[in-house]
Amino acid sequence: MIVAESAAQQRTGVNVAEYTVSELANAIKRALEDGFGYVRLRGEVSGFRGVHASGHCYFALKDDKAKIEAVIWRTTWQRLKVKPEEGMEVVAQGRVTTYPGSSKYQIVIDSLEPAGVGALMAVLEERKRKLAAEGLFDEARKRPLPFLPRVVGIITSPTGAVIRDMLHGFDERFPVHVIVWPVRVQGETCSAEVTAAIRGFNALPPDGPLPRPDVLIVARGGGSLEDLWGFNHESVVRAAAESEIPLISAVGHETDWTLIDLAADARAPTPTKAAEWAVPKHSELVETTASLALRLVSSMRRVIEGARTHLKAAARGLPRREDLLALPRQRFDAVEQRLGRALLANTRAHAMRLARLSSRLHPRLLEARLHRCRDRLEALSRHSRDALSRLAGARRSRYERTAGRLSIESVRVRLLRGRERLASFASRAEQAFKSRVAHERARLSGLSKLLVSLSYQGVLERGFALVRDANGRTIRTVSAVGLGAEIQVELADGCIDADVRDVRTSKAPPGRTVSSVVDPAQVRPPRRKRRSSEGGQGSLF
Repeated sequence: MIVAESAAQQRTGVNVAEYTVSELANAIKRALEDGFGYVRLRGEVSGFRGVHASGHCYFALKDDKAKIEAVIWRTTWQRLKVKPEEGMEVVAQGRVTTYPGSSKYQIVIDSLEPAGVGALMAVLEERKRKLAAEGLFDEARKRPLPFLPRVVGIITSPTGAVIRDMLHGFDERFPVHVIVWPVRVQGETCSAEVTAAIRGFNALPPDGPLPRPDVLIVARGGGSLEDLWGFNHESVVRAAAESEIPLISAVGHETDWTLIDLAADARAPTPTKAAEWAVPKHSELVETTASLALRLVSSMRRVIEGARTHLKAAARGLPRREDLLALPRQRFDAVEQRLGRALLANTRAHAMRLARLSSRLHPRLLEARLHRCRDRLEALSRHSRDALSRLAGARRSRYERTAGRLSIESVRVRLLRGRERLASFASRAEQAFKSRVAHERARLSGLSKLLVSLSYQGVLERGFALVRDANGRTIRTVSAVGLGAEIQVELADGCIDADVRDVRTSKAPPGRTVSSVVDPAQVRPPRRKRRSSEGGQGSLF
């Protein structure tokens, strides 16, 4: 039993020293830092997402077979001249250590530099392709430079030789108002200051206390690729592309190039040449103006002489008045002949339309119109009586008001005249009223006669009959009834209920007849008015 327990203890490792997780992690960290210490590492930046909110930067360095995590602390990041970018090949110097919280090793970078000019060129080409794909380098979006700018804005260092050469060029060619925005043209703050200067000039109001430039020049002398790297920054390129003011890029010598050259509206080989492009030469302007003035005078003389010659030729070729009026007179005669025929055609068309409308005239419409006319006539009669009474009352009141201011004789004279006029008005009103009443009575009588002539009862009295089915609908054709159907036949003096025993059309062979069985008890006296379900007068036969 004792031998078995001893073997079990050896298998479980009771005699091996115990470590906590923190102790083991710290031991591994010390061993790694003592074994490697300060190293110089070459690799490609991977997983770079910019600076963390804490100010630190986390990414990885890799090659084709391995990868190591990398950290740049905030204080180190602020003094780096070259900032890491995704896919950039760099040489980093730092300490190899571990992060116990996630059981991984990493390098804490103290300095960083690109792995040769080739790496910077690769980054530059990649950035160029990216911005070109966004259309920032398209020629269609570039604006022309103003011919004669009033204000020129220059973004450059105020202490270099560039600004002095440019100001000297302005003085020689064309003196102009120059505004200099001082910036650093090299170093880690170069890109931010140039971006702020371009956007600051664009933000100036047109009528503000500080005049807004008509053209901008970003200038710097020549240098290496690392010296000009600030003008390759993405923010500078975007600010140049978004500038509403035309922008001239004059960065470096003629052989140098940066990304701002591609985004600018014009790229000058040198800063001095940019000053020459921005403004014209004063002596050339004077010479050109004088030449154009001479050309203008001679051109005006030629235009006036040509117009005078053309006027004379046109006056000779002007036709006579009779020739101008001959064709319109002929057209007038033709139109006059056509007018008579058109009036006849128009009269016929209106007659046909009147005939179509008269077939749709209904007696009830005439009765309603007669009632409205009668009511209107009575209303006009009442209004005329009321108007006469109001007029007489108003005149009587006026006479009474002015009676005190008039003499007896004048009042008597005016009273006599007023009575005469009143009698005349009364007589005319009575005659007009009687005439209107007679006219309306005659019109009413004519409409009544028309109503009687258009009523279907008059047609029935001439021997015709009106046939309806059992539902009261008018039967217009023999195809609308069948054998055994009940029909109602209305005559002038009554109605007959009948059954259809046979149907014969107008084209049927002889021998077939339409007969009916009539019950004498079902004969009814004629109805005064009946309207079919179809809204018409019915079929008459």
